[in-house]
Amino acid sequence: MPATDFDLTSALNRRGALLNGHFRLSSGRHSNRFIQKFRILESPQLVEQVARGIAAAFRDAQPTIVVSAAVGGIVLGYEVARQLGTDAIFVEKENGVATLRRNFMLRPTDRVLVVEDVVTTGMSVREVIDVVRAHGATVIGVGVIVERGVADFGVPTFALLKLPIESYDPAECPQCAAGEPITDPGSRRS
Repeated sequence: MPATDFDLTSALNRRGALLNGHFRLSSGRHSNRFIQKFRILESPQLVEQVARGIAAAFRDAQPTIVVSAAVGGIVLGYEVARQLGTDAIFVEKENGVATLRRNFMLRPTDRVLVVEDVVTTGMSVREVIDVVRAHGATVIGVGVIVERGVADFGVPTFALLKLPIESYDPAECPQCAAGEPITDPGSRRS
């Protein structure tokens, strides 16, 4: 794990990115904690720092391109690519299906680093990996800012911060059972 020159947990707390309450996650699961990733991404200085850590973790693997998921991953993917000296593209939805648009291309010779801001179930990362592989490119790794849950992508994975946070199926959520109101701050729906 590359050394970072800052305390990410403290930075997240200072930015108000770590929230407590009752939240519906993008995956549909419920949790009493939420990471508001856009509080990270609104700070160019913080994005530069986290991207430096991710880039350092994969520099020796020699990625040729960085691929992320729209919307949250675009800023992070761009900055990781800038630090690696590669291009950055992103996967987005078209008619509900993850795809490359905007004339983005991947070649079979590409060595792809997939980047993501926050991973809980890994659904978005898996969608990006599937698109990359469908274009014949090789995924050399996955770099993330915060890993909330454990996800195995079958490639080397690096998280700057592992922050296990419990999540529940809505039918088993203790906060729902207690009648607590829920907030839906996520950006993607399953």
